[in-house]
Amino acid sequence: MGKMDIITTTFGKGLGGASGGCVSGRKELVEMCRQKARPYLFSNTIAPPVVAGVIKVLEILSATTERRDKLEKNTEFWRKGLTEAGLIIKDGDTPIVPVMLFNAKLSQDVSKDLYNEGIYAIGFFFPVVPQGAARIRTQISAGHEIHHLEKALDAFRKVGKKYNILGKTKAEIIEMYGM
Repeated sequence: MGKMDIITTTFGKGLGGASGGCVSGRKELVEMCRQKARPYLFSNTIAPPVVAGVIKVLEILSATTERRDKLEKNTEFWRKGLTEAGLIIKDGDTPIVPVMLFNAKLSQDVSKDLYNEGIYAIGFFFPVVPQGAARIRTQISAGHEIHHLEKALDAFRKVGKKYNILGKTKAEIIEMYGM
């Protein structure tokens, strides 16, 4: 804070999963964005219930770091669990954790089998991600409890074993399934 002139954010995942976003900053800069920023020219106003929800979320998040602290612990647990299971994940510390599969059909098959195990995790492939970078996208929240994450890890291990991808390198997975 105090080092940035403009902060942009989405009101999506982190703020209730709704729609819209905002530009925050000095009045003159925000006004310039209203007049010049292309996406703004084609935007509709945000629905009042979304605005009310975002305001409430910001009030809750401003009152305590409890949810953020829990999210950080859940994220660390999840990333460590996936790695220990032998899955390839994207480096980072964000709660959005891509499980890399490199093959579009494999990502869809794994997604379907995870769903059958009670885990909703979407497979992404080209053109949503680069060719050869197909993945399952997982997303952790402060609403998850450790027993939820353990159940999901069990499902990932079971499905990963079925497809023989646990402990495999990128090259080995590509050799088995192609790009």
